[in-house]
Amino acid sequence: MKIALVHDYIKEFGGAERVLMALHEIFPDAPIYTAFVTPGSTAARAFAGARLIPSWANWLIRYKNLHSSLRFLVPLIWESFDFSKYDLVILSSSGYLTKPVRIPKHVRVICYCHTPPRFLYGYPGMDYRKYWYAQVYKVIISHFLRLYDWFGAQRVDAFLANSHEVARRIKKFYRKDAVVIYPPVDLQDVVLRGKTTSYESGYFLVAGRVASFKGVDLAIEATGKLGASLKVVGEYSGIFTEQKNIEKLAHKNVEFLGRVPDEQLAGLYKNATAFLALAKDEDFGITPVEAMAAGTPVVAYGSGGYLETVVEGKTGTFFSDYNVESLVEAIKRVEKMKIKKADCQKQAAKFSKEIFIKKMKELVYAGVTRS
Repeated sequence: MKIALVHDYIKEFGGAERVLMALHEIFPDAPIYTAFVTPGSTAARAFAGARLIPSWANWLIRYKNLHSSLRFLVPLIWESFDFSKYDLVILSSSGYLTKPVRIPKHVRVICYCHTPPRFLYGYPGMDYRKYWYAQVYKVIISHFLRLYDWFGAQRVDAFLANSHEVARRIKKFYRKDAVVIYPPVDLQDVVLRGKTTSYESGYFLVAGRVASFKGVDLAIEATGKLGASLKVVGEYSGIFTEQKNIEKLAHKNVEFLGRVPDEQLAGLYKNATAFLALAKDEDFGITPVEAMAAGTPVVAYGSGGYLETVVEGKTGTFFSDYNVESLVEAIKRVEKMKIKKADCQKQAAKFSKEIFIKKMKELVYAGVTRS
């Protein structure tokens, strides 16, 4: 069976790229079609051994954040690829609307949906409200892209969702049912690598794309109020002013580490007092599962995919009001809890890479019928 993979773009390395990496491991001969590849980026380095096929717009949108401002080119980008020689196309779909790729009728299409595009359906994302021209542009283009996204979704033979939260969104916005396959977390890798690296304990940890909609600013303010140490792992995402705004909030106990090797991240997970998972309406959230795999409790905002991974009182705790005071109380609460490392790791095992690979192979090779 000839298989092709399709992914939004190759730039930052986050949860969606970890899923793509697992798909590439399952189907190593499948080329990866993508809107663009940013040379030297963390994702480009991670997929250096893969066969990447960028679109004609690669040269135009791969730098800065032009891919966002030139999003009206999306229809021309995805419909320019020719998939007629394949039997199956697997889409890794999030914010860059891969679903409307032009697929011949004889080719089956499976969409692993990280989420319907957040910016199209009212979910928190990059905040452009202070730029009036950006707001006007967004209103105009979003109407047409929603229609395009809808029609693209109707071409998909089978939807896979990364959480029940996202499955509900797929049903709501596309009127399609979805099979839930949780993203792959390499539990053994986290545990083994964490043993080889030691850090002084007594800090809180945030990891992922560094942006205000991921709650990094909230973590900085809360730990500042407590006089606690905070380590921030990940790349800045979005417009350049976002980085400046976040760094202005930083207190003396905040350390920005950027993207770190997996071995170092495992050690950071292991020795953290707690991991802070603070995004609003998170699609799934791989990082809190990785933290639990290292035996570390999680403080999470009580919404989205976090509700499917963190167990209140057993592997961490939730806070319900999205403000500094509520987060501070949750941090104080988790420090008093007697959370067992074994319970955290047992919960994390439900989201292992092995389970992901097994379920994906079953679906692909058994054949998925049209929904």
